[in-house]
Amino acid sequence: MANDFTRRDTLRFAAFAALFPGWARAEGATKIVMHKSPTCGCCGAWSARMREAGYVVEEIVEADMPSVKKRLGVPEALSSCHTAEIDGYIVEGHVPPQAVARLLKERPDAVGLAAPGMPAGSPGMEGGAAEVYRLYLFDASGARPFGDWRGDKPV
Repeated sequence: MANDFTRRDTLRFAAFAALFPGWARAEGATKIVMHKSPTCGCCGAWSARMREAGYVVEEIVEADMPSVKKRLGVPEALSSCHTAEIDGYIVEGHVPPQAVARLLKERPDAVGLAAPGMPAGSPGMEGGAAEVYRLYLFDASGARPFGDWRGDKPV
């Protein structure tokens, strides 16, 4: 009888997960806290891409993004429109989900990872011809390259 109950529970869970796939994926997902301006639309597009990649994203609207970036240690030269906190790192701008996954897997000695500016074709900035752009690891001593990308693919 206990096996019938377990099988039934398993079927119920599978049906629930099929109806609400985000819930099942979110249970073990890494959380991102994204700080953004109240007027920026591409930030929401980036957070949607991160959710599609399996992350749980909390969006916080900030009135003063420059002070948030300063508090979190983002160098002005690497600045973009939104700033995210994820598993001990800062992720600045339109960094692809695959690059975030690599960052979290390799765990380099850095404060964070940045996609400076708003590169055309990067996650959240789709819609035109994708340009090649460089990602940078950064810390208090400066920045170093983390790879070149076109859209959401490494070059």
